[in-house]
Amino acid sequence: MPRIELPGAIDAHVHMRDPGLTQKEDWYSGTCAALRAGVVAVLDMPNNVPPVVDEASLRCKQQAAQARAVCDYGLFIAAGAQNAGSAGALREPVGLKMYLGETFGHLRIDNLDVAARHFQAWPRGRPVAVHAEGFMVAVAIALGRLFDQHVHVCHVARRTEIELLRRAKQRGLNVTCEVTPHHLFLTAEDQQGLGQLAHMKPSLGSRDDLSALWQNLDVIDLIATDHAPHTLEEKHVAQPPPGIPGLETMLPLLLTAVAEKRLSFERLMDLVVVGPARVYGLEVPASSQVVVDTDASYELHAKDLSTKCGWTPFEGWRVRGRILSTTLRGMLVYDGAQVLAPPGYGQPICVRWSDRRLGTKHSSP
Repeated sequence: MPRIELPGAIDAHVHMRDPGLTQKEDWYSGTCAALRAGVVAVLDMPNNVPPVVDEASLRCKQQAAQARAVCDYGLFIAAGAQNAGSAGALREPVGLKMYLGETFGHLRIDNLDVAARHFQAWPRGRPVAVHAEGFMVAVAIALGRLFDQHVHVCHVARRTEIELLRRAKQRGLNVTCEVTPHHLFLTAEDQQGLGQLAHMKPSLGSRDDLSALWQNLDVIDLIATDHAPHTLEEKHVAQPPPGIPGLETMLPLLLTAVAEKRLSFERLMDLVVVGPARVYGLEVPASSQVVVDTDASYELHAKDLSTKCGWTPFEGWRVRGRILSTTLRGMLVYDGAQVLAPPGYGQPICVRWSDRRLGTKHSSP
């Protein structure tokens, strides 16, 4: 059985739902899923109940993570209608999250004045991560240029978006971007079989969109899951909340792409370790590694997952590459059968802020 050792991955876009919506996920269940998936650190989004928009809501979330997380973590603060002048005063957040498109929760900003005030007030050198689709990608890039900010475009899903980002990078603009596994492996055609489970923001694209993401993989700075769990009951209604679980399927899907020669091990590590650390100025957790059986072939099933929501859009998919163990900060935290880290073992991931401009110099896929 061939075994290889890889650095622990960083998932730079997750929704742990804790506090406020813990029937979907919580810090313990979600970070257990992370360790089982070879992920040693996660960056959690701020659309909680209540949303993370000030010091009080940030402290509440920090306390929940401190008590229950078993992997390391970082937290975002949300751009809201009233906090443009105060969000940047908090040093703990890994970045500002700005919702310029429709998604889960009530944080969407559709007022240009509010968006501009956030871009103007946010400290330089700290990323502004945007949920932006279509035309709003261009708006976010333009605001970043006008206010000399580093813009990170989350979950790019369309050919027009990735080609626009390529042009922006070619012109030297301070912009980075990410793509999700579900936009790399699923299309709108899959929605016929998945039904409401495939409802997400951004929605699944066409085969041409999927091909464009793979063709422009050198433009992409990191792969992140946008792990956004909802219960099956919530998904099986006329207007379900958008989002899918993804933590435990990311590395198996990407390792399968490596086995199929669509991706190199080096580029995989760049996308799930080096890229997240570079974009957000993170220190990769020390003495952390994942042992993988690269020849293992098996099917993905919800019954084998730790995520509390209990389903996956990749049910029954055959993949290559099984996580045999995960080590975090020198401790064996997952032994291939169970998570060994106690609740609270996770620590805030260290962030090194600097006024840096990020280029896009990657090897081929």
